[in-house]
Amino acid sequence: MRYGMVIDLKKCIGCHGCQIFCKTENATPPGMLWSRVFLFEFGSYPTVEKRPLPVLCMHCGVPECVNVCPTGASVKRPDGIVTVDRDKCTGCLNCLMACPYGARNLFLENVEYFPGQGLTPYEKLGYQRHTLGVVGKCDFCLHRIGKGLEPACVKNCMAKARYFGDLDDPDSEVSQLILTRVAFQASPTVRPGVAKKPEMDPSVYYLAIKRGDNAIE
Repeated sequence: MRYGMVIDLKKCIGCHGCQIFCKTENATPPGMLWSRVFLFEFGSYPTVEKRPLPVLCMHCGVPECVNVCPTGASVKRPDGIVTVDRDKCTGCLNCLMACPYGARNLFLENVEYFPGQGLTPYEKLGYQRHTLGVVGKCDFCLHRIGKGLEPACVKNCMAKARYFGDLDDPDSEVSQLILTRVAFQASPTVRPGVAKKPEMDPSVYYLAIKRGDNAIE
């Protein structure tokens, strides 16, 4: 069992819905994003295009964040999901610096709220799920997976561009998509590159828009 995600760039419209639903589901404060959407320019003049690239924690097969954690707070579970043990994390920031995808945030003591309002009842309750001075990140919505539900970003993707499942199961939907479509893993620069399998071996795959387009394959 190795949980993973497949994102179809042909379907993704860059609506940032995954970013908003992730933020809502996990009650993260302003400036803390566990799911992001970048816009990149591809091609050359006069046929330049802007295309969205959703990014989250890649749950690497060889996670650098785990290797540099001095307390064992960053852990790769048997199912491939990389998590943070809040009771062991000291906020040393080693993992933030080691993560090549910039997928981690530190929950600061001076938590801010959105302009024009104090903390809403939801924020007051949601912030209790975080610990001051501790690193937080995407965990594929473990609290939802445990209930047999999909991660929030998958469930709420309006374009149905995200898929979640077992990468070790050759018959799973995610495995079949990787086999039948042109799939790639994002390079450590968080920009699609020519490498199909970066050394960190991310558990997040992208489906190319079209075969032969070396800017996204």
